This record gives sequence, C-alpha cells and structure tokens, in this order.
Amino acid sequence: MKKPKALFNWSSGKDSALALYKTLKENKFDIAYLLTSINEEYQRISMHGVHVSLLEQQASSIGFPLIKMEIPKEPSMEQYRDIMNKTMSELKSQGITYSIFGDIFLEDLRKYREDQLKAIDMEVVFPLWKKDTTNLIHEFLDLGFKTIVTCVNETYLDKSFAGRIIDEQFIADLPQNVDPCGENGEFHTFTFDGPLFKNPIKFEDGEIVKKTYPMPKTNNNESNGDYVFWFCDLISK
Repeated sequence: MKKPKALFNWSSGKDSALALYKTLKENKFDIAYLLTSINEEYQRISMHGVHVSLLEQQASSIGFPLIKMEIPKEPSMEQYRDIMNKTMSELKSQGITYSIFGDIFLEDLRKYREDQLKAIDMEVVFPLWKKDTTNLIHEFLDLGFKTIVTCVNETYLDKSFAGRIIDEQFIADLPQNVDPCGENGEFHTFTFDGPLFKNPIKFEDGEIVKKTYPMPKTNNNESNGDYVFWFCDLISK
C-alpha cells in the first residue's frame, strides 16, 4: 500500500531527532519535507538560535528537502497564524495529509497545533507523546545521538549549561525542577550526530550571548520584567 505523505516539523534539536528516528523506523509515512521556523531578520532557528547554515547541513546529511518558514522578528499571533496557514495550505495542495511533531507533554501546544491543522484537514502525529522524559533522554543517548545545548532559560538554568554536550553528567547536574528533555522550555539543543545522519555536522563553539525578552504585561498593563536567555553561538565549519 502507498504510504501517506507527511511533513516533519524539524526544530534541529534532540526531540525532533528522536521523533524523526522513530517515525522512520515505523515506516508508516512518506516524509516529503522537513519544515523549520526561521527568524526572518537573523536567519536563525526560532528559540534555538542556530544559524540556517547549520540547519541546511542537517537536512543535507539526513537526506530530506528542507522548507524554511520565515517569521518576522516579533510577529503577532495573527501574523504567525497567517504565515503558518499559507505554508501548510500549500503543502496540503501537494498531497501532504499528516504533520509530525516532537512534542512530549505540553497539552496546550498540542491542542493549538491540532486546531490549526484541522482547519485545513491535516492530521497531526506525536511519536513521543506522553513518553517518560527520563527514559527518552537515555534512549536518545543510547542510540548514539549527540546534541549540544544552544539556549538556556535563566529562570531554570544558569549560563554554565549553555554550550554543554548532553551526556550522563549533564543529566545528573540538572536541578530537580528541570525536565531532563527541557520540555518546559528550560533549554534547547542542536543535534549534530547520530543514526539519522550520513555525516556529523561540523561546527565550533562561538561566544555565549545573553538576550532578554519582555514578559507579558499584567492586567493592569504593568511589566513583569524580562525573561533572560543564554545562547551559545555555533559557527559552521
């Protein structure tokens, strides 16, 4: 039987890598593209901070065509939704009927994705959904994947975690309130080697950069302060 065509939502990090690995092992879908959201101004992956040159290396090494969905620097929800709907509608017109994500347990995010894609009659798939995150990170490492932390949220982790390779010591060093897969946004990663890749992605560590983003205002229109993130810049070799 002909397999249904699917789109894989690729963030460049560990959850995406493991979800794609499992999807390919199950062999239920014909993966047509990898799709990644890019900051239009900086040409970097949203939240992960990874430059598109490294993303393109990943896609080439994995062997799937890459679609870069460019998002304005500070988009409104309406802008983001319009860009997403336009992109997904174009993909649907090519016969793609499934969209695959690496989310694990964020219910509101899953519902948002389901609601947006239901509008164009596209189904969603979550290969890692509700899996134990401690088991997942150990499975990821046992499979031979290698990943580096590109961004940490200072609310949960200090600057020293940015730029670290995830290994058993990294997991042991995480505070108890931090999910081992960073599923609550504690940290983000870039996966550079493992069973998906024909060749490792070549890069060198750059500087650690601090960035702040305003927190949502209260009902009284008062600021709650700033979110602080530390990014490790990765430089393509």
